[in-house]
Amino acid sequence: MIRVGLVAGLLVAAAWPLSEALRRPMDARARAGAPGQIADLPGGRTHLIWQGPPEGPVAVVLHGLTTGSYILDGVAAGLAGRGYRVLRYDLYGRGYSDRPRGRQDRAFFLRQLEAVLDSQRLGGELTLVGYSMGGAILTAFAADHPARVRRLVLLAPAGLGQTPPGLADLVARLPGLGDWVMAVIGGGVLRRMTQRVGRARGLPAGLIAAQIAETRFRGFLPAVLSSLRHVLARDLAAEHRALAETGVPVLAIWAGRDEAISAQARDRLAVLNPAAGHLLLPEASHALPVTHVSEIVAAIPPAGS
Repeated sequence: MIRVGLVAGLLVAAAWPLSEALRRPMDARARAGAPGQIADLPGGRTHLIWQGPPEGPVAVVLHGLTTGSYILDGVAAGLAGRGYRVLRYDLYGRGYSDRPRGRQDRAFFLRQLEAVLDSQRLGGELTLVGYSMGGAILTAFAADHPARVRRLVLLAPAGLGQTPPGLADLVARLPGLGDWVMAVIGGGVLRRMTQRVGRARGLPAGLIAAQIAETRFRGFLPAVLSSLRHVLARDLAAEHRALAETGVPVLAIWAGRDEAISAQARDRLAVLNPAAGHLLLPEASHALPVTHVSEIVAAIPPAGS
């Protein structure tokens, strides 16, 4: 019985690294046909996409926790149509970007963002549009570099209160066990949730398939888990106060039926930065950059204004 228990224990323990090893690597073959370009940055290869008129003012549009930049296709196209030169990139661990190890905390993502800007020689004022976790990252950047920011637009932003699903909250709080659960069953849970929620919201089949595909690549699940434990565990009250003091224009667009962002986040931002503008889309869910593209694009001032 002891020997059987030992073998069973070893098999359970091996399931964690084995599950990750069996997933596809993000390599040249996986990147074949990727739109845009791949930039070799100090932290790893990063997938970039440019859209819009070359002479337009630059807008950096950044995605969230569990997708690549493709979730913002509609918003990026809309802004390009309004005269912006739009830059999107995939955060490490997502899309076509590399999967470097390490804590995915505030500093981790700001290093990637600053490396992207340096690689593209972007030193002037920027319009920043961040969705969910992307909103938290761009808020931190704007607080650190207010002189480089023309406007900050936040789409259902993280950083002022999240309401993660039960599994996400569980794995984030349990080191070791949480890593095992995420590696062994996290992919399946995310795939089922993506299918269920995507169909309920009427999201495009291609978007659902792309998000499901993310879970089959090596490094994606550890990246999501590390982000939950680090950058998404950070409260950004200090950053929003700093933005209020420096006068950076802020517009926050909220979803009335958001299942991922706390309903109190909007009230907190109003207190922290009384000058910030707010737009509530009452019928929108957390998928608002897919389902409410026209309202989002119309709320952002056109290029040159």
